[in-house]
Amino acid sequence: MDHVIAQRALLSVSDKSGIVDLATALSRHGVELVSTGGTAAALRDAGLTVRDICDLTGFPEMMDGRVKTLHPVVHGGLLAVRDNPEHVASMDEHGIGAIDIVVVNLYPFEATVAKGADRDTIIENIDIGGPSMVRSAAKNHDAVAIVTDPADYGALIAELDGAGGTSLATRRRFAAKAYAATAAYDSAIAQWFAFADQGQVFPDTLPLAFTRGAELRYGENPHQSASLYIPRGPAARGVAQAEQVQGKALSYNNYNDADAALELVSEFRDGPPTVVIVKHANPCGVATGATLIEAYREALACDSVSAFGGIIAVNRPLDGETARAISGIFTEVVAAPAADDEAKAVFAAKKNLRLLLTGDLPDPARGGLMVKTIAGGLLVQSRDAGNLDQVELKVVTKRQPTDRELADCRFAWTVAKHVKSNAIVYARGGSTAGIGAGQMNRLESARIAAWKAKDAADKAGWTEPRTIGSAVASDAFFPFADGLLAAVEAGATAVIQPGGSIRDDEVIAAADEAGLAMVFTGMRHFRH
Repeated sequence: MDHVIAQRALLSVSDKSGIVDLATALSRHGVELVSTGGTAAALRDAGLTVRDICDLTGFPEMMDGRVKTLHPVVHGGLLAVRDNPEHVASMDEHGIGAIDIVVVNLYPFEATVAKGADRDTIIENIDIGGPSMVRSAAKNHDAVAIVTDPADYGALIAELDGAGGTSLATRRRFAAKAYAATAAYDSAIAQWFAFADQGQVFPDTLPLAFTRGAELRYGENPHQSASLYIPRGPAARGVAQAEQVQGKALSYNNYNDADAALELVSEFRDGPPTVVIVKHANPCGVATGATLIEAYREALACDSVSAFGGIIAVNRPLDGETARAISGIFTEVVAAPAADDEAKAVFAAKKNLRLLLTGDLPDPARGGLMVKTIAGGLLVQSRDAGNLDQVELKVVTKRQPTDRELADCRFAWTVAKHVKSNAIVYARGGSTAGIGAGQMNRLESARIAAWKAKDAADKAGWTEPRTIGSAVASDAFFPFADGLLAAVEAGATAVIQPGGSIRDDEVIAAADEAGLAMVFTGMRHFRH
């Protein structure tokens, strides 16, 4: 059936925005309105003629409204195949009238959970009759139009006004959207039962529901397509929820890199002013300072070459002076909790720079799951929320670290957590001195980080690289002493690493011979 002239509509909505306008339009087209409870009351208050559902079914609403639409007269009117003689005969025999349009949105289960309601209230906000009607109407979309989103009311009204009825193409589109709505709704309920009610970490079935946000220009490469999806349930605010003040739309790589920058700067959300510069999802400069401008200059000095075309995240509201300094080189994205008017005005002159205002920074210690696709499945793990407050540092060398060395160790370790493995980070005085990322062996990472520190010193005209007197962090244990000796050669005086190698004694002995202070964390931070 391509074109259906509607004679009866069933309306039962939790979100009543726009429902009166829609019902008025349906009445104008001669459509009989059948409704339930609060929806019927709202329509009558607007002066519309409405038939109660109990009048249609011959049964009263009962059990506190739990049972009102679960009736053969309702579902027969929705599911009957209109050109099937047997179905038509059954409708005539049992007094079942066809229902041509269904307008339903569901009990606010997710909003109820988000408000922190008690368990009984949450259970009462699990809709049963609504999803049943949605699924029945969507299955029979050849004859029935199902509308689950108030944003589609205008399209339905326009089609009725233009053609007097609904087209099959529209009904198919509405049906697809309806099944997605019930799937997401059931997913939210299943997630609550699994994670909140039952306290499971990895349930037997992992029910996930996301809503498409931005459709991106392309993916990691131009021949790939991509979109951003936002979780339907509770989630930390991040780049996906940030307000974009200016600049062209973010790309797939922009989102990926900005997320990496924001996650790292969030480690310092309660610390001093901090700036993170990221390139290709790896930090290339991180620093703290008395002010943001001081932190930015120190972070940039670590690797000014890689910073070109990079992503910057800060942990304080952005000020005009820092914005002017950032504008000195090409920067793709700047993410900040907020920005003052002067900073916004400075960036307004940079039309290709995107400014993202995130509000509160995400909690680095939050829980949650991380998902990675592989051929034929998903790898799912808990977030790496580990930090040094959760472990007892163990000094394994003869020499104890000084307070300054220990502070540098902690800083370098925090940054190394966000560097691709194998990761080596040199730090001194609250700034990264050199970063080695993503190498196939730890020795090469140590050498690359030292080389980059020397290159930075040459560019800045310093007398020595900042690895001299630095602390070095390794995201996993040193399997051999060679990586440690490369750090010694670079001038490091303190080391922080997980420990746990079968050659720990050899590595400790090398550290003692070089006069290093070394602490073990017992925790590693692989990041592949």
